[in-house]
Amino acid sequence: MSAKQAMHLDGIAALAERYGVFLLDQFGVLHDGQQPYPAAVEALSALKRVGKTVALISNSGKRAKPNERRLLKLGFEAGSWDHFVSSGEVAWHIFNDMVVSGALPAGTKCLLISRDGDRSAIEGLPLVLTERGDDAELVLIAASESDRYGLDHYRRLLGPAAERKAPCFCTNPDRIMLTAVGPRFGAGEIADLYEQLGGSVTRIGKPYPAIYEAALALTGHPALSDVICVGDSVEHDIAGGRAAGVATALVKSGILADSGDLTGLFQELGAWPDYTLDAFRWR
Repeated sequence: MSAKQAMHLDGIAALAERYGVFLLDQFGVLHDGQQPYPAAVEALSALKRVGKTVALISNSGKRAKPNERRLLKLGFEAGSWDHFVSSGEVAWHIFNDMVVSGALPAGTKCLLISRDGDRSAIEGLPLVLTERGDDAELVLIAASESDRYGLDHYRRLLGPAAERKAPCFCTNPDRIMLTAVGPRFGAGEIADLYEQLGGSVTRIGKPYPAIYEAALALTGHPALSDVICVGDSVEHDIAGGRAAGVATALVKSGILADSGDLTGLFQELGAWPDYTLDAFRWR
């Protein structure tokens, strides 16, 4: 199929007839952070009932287990996915390897930007948390609290660390996030700010390769022609899936709800989905 001729589908049942491995986004596809989208719980369970391999692949700075617990709390059926791959989980293993190799010394002072006090991104790692940018030796941007703070808050916090060139990792490259009060700037926007302040950032998550490599390894290194990536972000899910060599389906929910014609966005980002759906539902 031509990359510029996206086929519109009524539901994912049509995709289940063609693909065996599904890499599914969670925020904006399965739920909005507060509740599941209509028919999403049943659609996810239906994929497993027909024997598909399902890996949830998320730009969440939290590790896999906290994300899975939230899905169960939201009402998704236990066993309706095979693997959960978060950028926070991928990053944790990268940091752990750095500790083992000596590239990240024990006792390194880490300024962690997270949400709701979450510390799962560094649990079990020999890092020392600091709340100050002027003595941070490492900055980890795992989430945004933009429904509570503006960019000026992060500018004041991160400015001293950026000025001192403290290395920074962003484990949630999303620039927009869904909150209870509507869309707000995401951790990716905070990472952009860190660069504007003079620092450098390593981004982990979609659309960058490491998270796809982890997901494909967990699903048994399937033939790429048997894999489809489903998400609501052209910049992250569609561009990332295409770069990984798999088919892509764009769900017009989440950050793209009521967005109208997306041709201009596809052209701007050079990322055209193979399929589009109005919502994540079975039929």
